[in-house]
Amino acid sequence: MPHRHTANTLVATVDTAAAHLIQLDDATVRIRPAPEKWSIAEILGHLLDSAVNNHHRFIRAQQDDPLVFPRYEQDFWVEAQDFPGRPWGELVALWRLYNHHLAHVMRRVPADRLGVECRIGPYEPVTLGYLIEDYLTHLEHHLRQIEALAS
Repeated sequence: MPHRHTANTLVATVDTAAAHLIQLDDATVRIRPAPEKWSIAEILGHLLDSAVNNHHRFIRAQQDDPLVFPRYEQDFWVEAQDFPGRPWGELVALWRLYNHHLAHVMRRVPADRLGVECRIGPYEPVTLGYLIEDYLTHLEHHLRQIEALAS
């Protein structure tokens, strides 16, 4: 399968991160470094939103050609869900397990669907293969942000 390596890296990255994240205390994860900046809980919530949105994209792009998907309004989604109001351990567990499922989905994408054109909101089209690779890049970027805030 073309994305087995990406899926395996995703699982390893998430498991390593979750082991560190679960050790953070509730007060630390709820602190906003500035009024316009997200807290650690909000960043992890954003990563959960990313998993949810990409899950839909990865499945629908196997069914629709081209895939047309609405823009993800990240600030609205994070605000509407009040991630700092959730128990931290539950949020970490949900994020970890959802990504395990997403890795399973990645492994099952047929090679002939990786080139499907995906249009997301007003952005230039990309392929499903690109979305799968970019998902991991995006996740790693935000995990570095969390690491910086936690230190």
